[in-house]
Amino acid sequence: MPYRPPLVPYETFVADPPELPVRAPGEEGADDVVRAEVAATDSHGVTLTATCTSGRTLVARVESAGEGILRVRLADDLAVRGRATAALTLVRPQPHPATVTVRDGRVRVDAGGVVAELTLDPWGLRFVTGGGRLLLAADGGTRDISGRRRTLPLGRSTVDGEPVAWHESFVAPGDERFVGFGEKFTPLDKRGQRPLMWNFDAFGGESDRSHKNVPFYLSDRGYGVLVDSGLPVQFDVCASTHSSVQILVPDDLLDYYVLAGPTPAQVLDRLDTLTGRPYLPPRWAFGAWISSGFFPDDEQRVRERARRIRERDIPCDVLHLDCYWQVAGRWSELRWDAEAFPDPDRLLKDLAEQGFRVCLWMNPYLMPDSPLYADAEAAGYFLRRPDGGTYLADSWHGSHPACAIVDLTNPDAVAWFRGLLRPLLAQGVAVFKTDFAEAVPADAVAHNGMTGVELHNVYALLFNDVVADVTEEVAGHRTVWARSSYLGGQRHSAQWSGDVNATWPGMASTLRGGLSHGLSGVPFWSHDTGGFHGTPEPDLYVRWTQFGALSPLVRLHGTTSRLPWDFPPEAERHAVAALRLRYRLLPYLWSAAVAAARTGSPMLRALLVDTPDDPTAWTTDLQYRLGVDLLVAPVFDTSGQRVLYLPDGDDWWDTATGRRHTGGRHLRVDVPLDRFPLYVRHGALVPVTPPASTVADGPFRDVTLVTWGGVDGVTVVHDPDGDTTLTATRDGDTLRVRVDGPLDVRGVSVVGTDAPGRVVLDGEPVEPAPFAPWFAG
Repeated sequence: MPYRPPLVPYETFVADPPELPVRAPGEEGADDVVRAEVAATDSHGVTLTATCTSGRTLVARVESAGEGILRVRLADDLAVRGRATAALTLVRPQPHPATVTVRDGRVRVDAGGVVAELTLDPWGLRFVTGGGRLLLAADGGTRDISGRRRTLPLGRSTVDGEPVAWHESFVAPGDERFVGFGEKFTPLDKRGQRPLMWNFDAFGGESDRSHKNVPFYLSDRGYGVLVDSGLPVQFDVCASTHSSVQILVPDDLLDYYVLAGPTPAQVLDRLDTLTGRPYLPPRWAFGAWISSGFFPDDEQRVRERARRIRERDIPCDVLHLDCYWQVAGRWSELRWDAEAFPDPDRLLKDLAEQGFRVCLWMNPYLMPDSPLYADAEAAGYFLRRPDGGTYLADSWHGSHPACAIVDLTNPDAVAWFRGLLRPLLAQGVAVFKTDFAEAVPADAVAHNGMTGVELHNVYALLFNDVVADVTEEVAGHRTVWARSSYLGGQRHSAQWSGDVNATWPGMASTLRGGLSHGLSGVPFWSHDTGGFHGTPEPDLYVRWTQFGALSPLVRLHGTTSRLPWDFPPEAERHAVAALRLRYRLLPYLWSAAVAAARTGSPMLRALLVDTPDDPTAWTTDLQYRLGVDLLVAPVFDTSGQRVLYLPDGDDWWDTATGRRHTGGRHLRVDVPLDRFPLYVRHGALVPVTPPASTVADGPFRDVTLVTWGGVDGVTVVHDPDGDTTLTATRDGDTLRVRVDGPLDVRGVSVVGTDAPGRVVLDGEPVEPAPFAPWFAG
């Protein structure tokens, strides 16, 4: 599906997906399941013989795959697995008991929170809650007045007699909303869109082209649907017809799961049971990452950046060196440019003494000019063309030479690749930015026999697995800073949104991508603060840094400098103030991160995660909750004005003014450049620490608990010493705060119009700290 903007010369990419063939006029080709017979039942589900319109029989299976999870398969043989499993397993269902009932041509498979109800003749399938509420129902196929097909029900299609795709369709009520599908930069509600599960180099971050696709969606009806396939699955979300969600799977079987809620958080938790829990990065990763930018670099410049960051007291924990730590034109050979970096051992040691960790850019390609190329090619370490030659792919879109792609299905190539990374980690490099990995061409051939189509999406997972494994081996953690991913990629933290333009609309679309990705089971997400391509105007730089500072992770990076001192003094002051606020909030952010890793709910939370019964929450996509208690509404133009929505069910405190607002309504705000709309839930208890330049090792110290409203509240703070429960109890004019755990709480600050006259901390009266605007520059 080439990228074709209207009336603009369209761009093709070496790794564009193959399009499904188009049937000739009058050719039917669709073989729908019309009836079924029970072949066997067992303690987990039912196996059926399914008869199609052609008379052909297939095997269907409906079974429990966990409490509240049902799995549906259709195939010639249930022993068949998706083609991506030649490289790795995407979904790992666990056997779970089900109650199976067969009576009067109907079958029920009860998995606890969700029940499948099957009608055998004619075929019908729907899913209900344990209480009988309808979640979703299969669409039996609709036609228009001329008899032409408008939907493809359960079955398989052929073109010219050859199987091309399995399909299933579900009835979509007119007001149903759908979110997820990975990092899509389009409006949050995907109704009317056609998400394609194919990893693109997205040429920015402002379309449905995505580096990170996840064949999963959530519905506001209280369920999720997950498709187990690594191939280019196509979803038609009420686009061809407003009445149906259609799924086309060009694989060897149809294999999908229905996950019960009723809340989005419960669906995401069940998704994790199938695809794995998110990886929690080390605490230092939640500090600021500051990049060299995408231009030539050397040791002197790195040292100067480090010196000025510390001299100007800019919070920073990670210095990122982009492409030019290597020799230009030899990417990515994973060797220092000896002229630009004559003594990397000493450089890394000196930076560590200043409190910096170092991240190095890399990708899984190699340009032919590298001295490593000839031997690696002779050893068969690269993907091949169908004729057996090495595949040189234009992965840089013409801006740099074509590259070979490391064949990560070849164990010898993996060992060679790990051997290039290991010495860098042993030298003191802390983490790698794993860029690209979306360029496997459709006609490539891998060592294990996979085609490029079969390998394309899951290649990103193989790449990040290799880097995470060797990083853990040497450095003791599995963090990567990844651009591409696929189903199950939450095991690779962190992920960032790619090469977005440094424009106001680019910042807005970036946030939309992060919200969608979080609703696809990936909690640790970031973006190029300031935008990647171009130089942001000073106001945009400030606003984007404010957004970045209150994102799950933050990195300043672009094609030009994002260093605060390269902007006007006022912009530097406001941007650094945002980073300082982030560091003060680290006990809150870290606790939200720990909770996200345990549950699969995102840190950067679309409003629907916490208020799923609020209809407005399902369409609000230019603001978010950071954790449960903070509401963040970035500003997206130079006016400083915007309309934001306060979720229903709570009151909200403005952190700039200390004013309380009722939830369930919109506000029009005018925000000076030194702050942006940041609200806190009434009753929240937010732990903060004094300003710092780095994320300290060990437990949080000298914590002040800010109670928003001075009312009853409770929160849990996660810390290396253990969890601490903080409880506030209002008793007339006295607020009592109890600390159950090791957290070093030294003070209490109360925000509210009805502030208590007396504050008692663990039985001792304390003088409450005065409220000060959080975003003071």
